[in-house]
Amino acid sequence: MSHRAPTPPPAARAASARRSPVRDLLALTARPEVISFGGGLPAPELFDAEGLRAAYDRVLTDAPHAALQYSTTEGDPALRAAIAGRLTGQDLPTDPDRLLITAGSQQALTLLATVLLEPGDTVAVEDPTYLAALQCFGFAGARAVPVPSDEHGIDPAALADLVARERPKLLYLVPTFHNPTGNTMPAARRRAIAETAERHGLWIVEDDPYGELRFSGTPEPRIASLPEAADRTVLLGSFSKIMAPGMRLGWLRAPEALHGPCVIAKQAADLHTSTIDQAAAARYLADNDLDAHLARVRAEYRTRRDALVAGLPEALPPGSTWNRPDGGMFVWARLPEGHDATECLAKAITNDVAYVPGAPFYAGTPDRTTLRLSFTTHAPETTAEGLRRLAKTFL
Repeated sequence: MSHRAPTPPPAARAASARRSPVRDLLALTARPEVISFGGGLPAPELFDAEGLRAAYDRVLTDAPHAALQYSTTEGDPALRAAIAGRLTGQDLPTDPDRLLITAGSQQALTLLATVLLEPGDTVAVEDPTYLAALQCFGFAGARAVPVPSDEHGIDPAALADLVARERPKLLYLVPTFHNPTGNTMPAARRRAIAETAERHGLWIVEDDPYGELRFSGTPEPRIASLPEAADRTVLLGSFSKIMAPGMRLGWLRAPEALHGPCVIAKQAADLHTSTIDQAAAARYLADNDLDAHLARVRAEYRTRRDALVAGLPEALPPGSTWNRPDGGMFVWARLPEGHDATECLAKAITNDVAYVPGAPFYAGTPDRTTLRLSFTTHAPETTAEGLRRLAKTFL
C-alpha cells in the first residue's frame, strides 16, 4: 500500500480567526418559540416587498438579457448615480465614479483589508467594536488594538496616544448608531479623530449601515465630509438595513488612491456584484420614494425601541444600566458586577429568549457583564413577552 501524505493545514490566519457567536446564535434560536433579541435583523414585515417585486419585474421585462448578463466590476451606473445623489443631498458631494458596489458592506470591509493590510499590521478599533470587523482583520493577519471608549465613542486623547505608540495603519469606526452599543459619536470627537488621522497619516474606515435610521436628535457630520479626513476616509454603506438584506447590496466610497486597488480586489473576489439585484435596486430607487419608506420604518423602530427600553427595569436585575439610542437597531446593557452575560444566556435560552453577550465584541479584555439587545425585529407585545421570559433568567 502506498504511503498517503497528509494534506497541508489551513493557513494560520484561518485557524486563529474567531467564529461569530451572533451567527451561531441565529442557528441556535431558529426554533419558532424563541423570542430573540440577538440578531441585528431588520423587521421583515416592513420590507417593501411589493415595490421590490415590481422593480424586478420591470427589469426582467424591459432589459432581461442585460439584467441576466455579466456586468462591470464597479457596479451598475444607474445605481451608483442614485447613491451619489443621496450622499450629495446629505452634504457629502460624491462622484459616482468614486463608488464601488459590493456584496453588502461586509465585502467592502474585506476588500479594504485585502488592499491595505499586510500580516502583522495593526488596526485600531473601538472598544467594543463590530464583531465581523474583528473577524475580517483577523483573516488578513492583522492585529486589532482597542482604543479606550465610552458612551460617546473613542476617546480622542487615548487614540492619539495609541497611534503614536502602536502606529496602526487604519482606524475602523462605526460612529453613528454603533454596533454593538447603539451610541453615536459627537461632532467634536469626529473632528478630533480626523485631525489625528491627518497628523499621523492614518486611514479611517467609516462604516455607516445605520445612519439613515435616526429617530431623534441631530445628525452628526460624516467623518468623510470633514476637510482634515476627506482624503483618507473610506465610507461604507449598505442597503441591507434600509431596503432588504437578502439583496446583499453595499457600497464603498473611497479616495482616488484606494478606489482602483479596491476595484482590482473586487475583480479577484467575485468579478462583480449580482447584476439583476443591482438593476432592481436602481429601478426601485427611480420608481419609489425611499425616504417615505424610511419614515415609516423609523416610526415603527422608534416604537419598538421605546417598548424595549421601557421593559428593561423589570427584565434585568437591580443595578443594571442601559442606554437609549437615538436610532439604529441596538440597546447596550450592563449587568451588575458578579453577573456573566455569556453564562446567563444558557439559562435564558431554556426560557425561550435570547440576546447576544457583549464579550465577543471586545478586541481586548472583555466586559463580561455586557449584552446587546436588538429591538427591531419584534412588535411591542412580543417584546414585552420576551422581556418577561428574560426576567426569569435572573431570578
